[in-house]
Amino acid sequence: MTQSTHTVSGDFDLTMDELRVVAHYAVRHAQDVLSTFEQAVPDDPRPRAAIEAARAFVNGAKRTALQRTAAVDAHRAARSAPTEASRLAARSAGDAAAAAYLHPIARAGQVGHILRACANAARIGELEAGGDPAVGDALLERSRRRATPLLIDVLRRYPAAPATGGRVAVLMSALDQSLRARGSAS
Repeated sequence: MTQSTHTVSGDFDLTMDELRVVAHYAVRHAQDVLSTFEQAVPDDPRPRAAIEAARAFVNGAKRTALQRTAAVDAHRAARSAPTEASRLAARSAGDAAAAAYLHPIARAGQVGHILRACANAARIGELEAGGDPAVGDALLERSRRRATPLLIDVLRRYPAAPATGGRVAVLMSALDQSLRARGSAS
């Protein structure tokens, strides 16, 4: 059962259905890289719990403190992870849970709730391939194919993601630009 209620506390409206589309997109990418974290830190359940909390929301549950708490916990797990790849994997899980609380305010920073899990997954692929940017580009192409027209419509309500702040930001900006171009071509 889905809710069509609007979140009206910002610059535009977002429905629960739209938030579920965003969370689903982030969950798919976080799930792809969860094993990177779990291999590095097998006894820490927090990123998996964040993905499960996000998945519950995607599947129709109300957004509650469960998603917020799980997101914060996964980000805490990232801080203590031993490698860049495992930290990024935990952050992806946290971002998936946090996607339920994407704010309808026209700020570029909000784009991270939509695309950062994808950019993190692309960066993990690069790291696991010895830093090969072609792997990241291929994973961004997979992310482009996974993006639905509704996801692109939500993305286009926000300012573009800046390409500053490291490799993940560059990957996120590249994905953002290509999805916006795809959305305007439709």
